[in-house]
Amino acid sequence: MKFERLNYPGWQLPDLVAFNERVHAWVDPWWRHRWLRWLAWAGAALFALVAAMWIYFAAGLPSAQSLLAYQPPLPTNVRGFNGDPVQTFARERRVDLSFDEYPPVLVHAFISAEDKTFFHHHGIDYAGFVKAVFNYTTHLGRGGRVAGGSTITQQVAKYLLRDSSYNVGRKAREAILAFRLEDTLSKEQILELYLNSIFLGRNAYGVQAAARAYFDKDVDELNLPQAAYLAILPKAPSNYDPVRATERALDRRNYVLREMYRNGYITEDQWHAAAATPLGTIRYGSNEKFRQQGGYFMEEVRRELIKRFGENADHGPNSVYSGGLWVRSSMNPVMQDAAAQALRDGLVKFGGGTAWKDLGMTIDLSKDWSGQLDRAPVGTGYVD
Repeated sequence: MKFERLNYPGWQLPDLVAFNERVHAWVDPWWRHRWLRWLAWAGAALFALVAAMWIYFAAGLPSAQSLLAYQPPLPTNVRGFNGDPVQTFARERRVDLSFDEYPPVLVHAFISAEDKTFFHHHGIDYAGFVKAVFNYTTHLGRGGRVAGGSTITQQVAKYLLRDSSYNVGRKAREAILAFRLEDTLSKEQILELYLNSIFLGRNAYGVQAAARAYFDKDVDELNLPQAAYLAILPKAPSNYDPVRATERALDRRNYVLREMYRNGYITEDQWHAAAATPLGTIRYGSNEKFRQQGGYFMEEVRRELIKRFGENADHGPNSVYSGGLWVRSSMNPVMQDAAAQALRDGLVKFGGGTAWKDLGMTIDLSKDWSGQLDRAPVGTGYVD
């Protein structure tokens, strides 16, 4: 059988034999060096190892479609007979806002505090990653955690994974999901997820809920020092409690203000004026939590809603603790408060003028008694 070279009219096919000979003429002299062969095989082995680890750790991670459709758990809000909000049922207090609803000063504060290169990297800050690896290897066996160098994208990935374990596997899954987030969502969408989801203490998830918890303001009402204070909370809210750790909180807030100045977001005069301002947070007392519980009526409303719609996201899209329901009830807040106050006054008289006895709760005065009182599930119901 005779084979002839095929040619398409007007198109000369490449001579692959001649190309192969040229490649060998260039590669063979180099390939004779043993060190180069070892280097090539080591590179191939490293590539195979990284690919295998990527496949192993990527298994079970959220897909691009699920990331686009993700919605954080939203609370159920209950209105009274006149339409005014009277109660909220939530395990994570949050208010879901769009990125455009967050003022620039707040965005700049969080970027300066958490990830100044956020708009320039693709999920991982490699300089911070190398530093974190070095710190981890040098602290092996000493116990405790070291600074992780996580970007905002990695923190969103950690939230989506719901995994706070301290190991290499979790960091690998977090990094892979960070890459996937950057490929799927815009920077603004990632930052919106972060600002709506991050835990900032006082049972506040998201910046809007935290603005209410610490300053009784909406995000668009925050001033520069208040925005800078909220930006210090993501790493460890309890470490910067405005009551128990005031000086530490002020130092860290002023560090954020300095970083905002260095990043060009504020002027030097704004920096110094804000740094001289007190924290100005409100007290998170037990009385407010007691008032918000709403008594037995609200408990019956909650139980009825759980019967109808379920409790968690697994029970359906309109569940009580994640579906974001708005419920109209027959509750009259004025009459409810009057009845509760009358009951408390009667209990005080019944007790012979002595202090009202709490439900078996005791506080260890040798420890942080004010913090224990703040965290108590029930209050006295009296402002004083």
